[in-house]
Amino acid sequence: MDIFPLDKHAYIFPDPLHASPQGVLAYGGDLNPNRIIKAYMNGIFPWYNEGDPILWWSPNPRCILDIHELKISKSLQKTINKNLFEIKFDTNFEAVMKSCSHAKREGQKGTWILPEIIEAYIKLFEMGFAHSFEAYLDGELVGGGYGIVIGDIFCGESMFAKENDASKVAFYHLVEKLKESNFSLIDCQIPTPHLESLGAKTIDREKFLKLINEALNKPCDF
Repeated sequence: MDIFPLDKHAYIFPDPLHASPQGVLAYGGDLNPNRIIKAYMNGIFPWYNEGDPILWWSPNPRCILDIHELKISKSLQKTINKNLFEIKFDTNFEAVMKSCSHAKREGQKGTWILPEIIEAYIKLFEMGFAHSFEAYLDGELVGGGYGIVIGDIFCGESMFAKENDASKVAFYHLVEKLKESNFSLIDCQIPTPHLESLGAKTIDREKFLKLINEALNKPCDF
């Protein structure tokens, strides 16, 4: 299938069902926050490496986590019960993004969280679409992550940890917060063994696009 070029002056995306088998749908355009939100509203997100054109993805299958199906191991539950970390939300968004960009990931060279991505998502945070979840130890930010809210779906983007279990504990508290606010699920985008161990599963892209469309009519207050 073709990968579609985007017009810099129009925030229009092709049908996500036309994405390549790998999930790539389009390239180009820009990182204007309005374009990015339009992408998320259509089940699409930007993901590319330094030196590459902006690539827009809609993978099939899609990895999601029903927030009521979160799995917590006994060892992680013990850590949660110890209250080692202070958990906060939306207090240090830029630092969370920069920490995620510096996190080393197995089988990955460099980072896709480039300076222009950070700049764009900070604007989305200021607009109220992006949010961070944070774990602190002795006043220092040691774990957490960030994502985008579309209706009753939290679109998770990245996490980091500088202390054992810091990001997992922050993620647990994120899920609890989402439950309180009547969210339904977390879009995890691409499946990994770690996400699957937490209860994430894959669904057909067409089903996910239906969920995103329904989410637009279910606004939740993060």
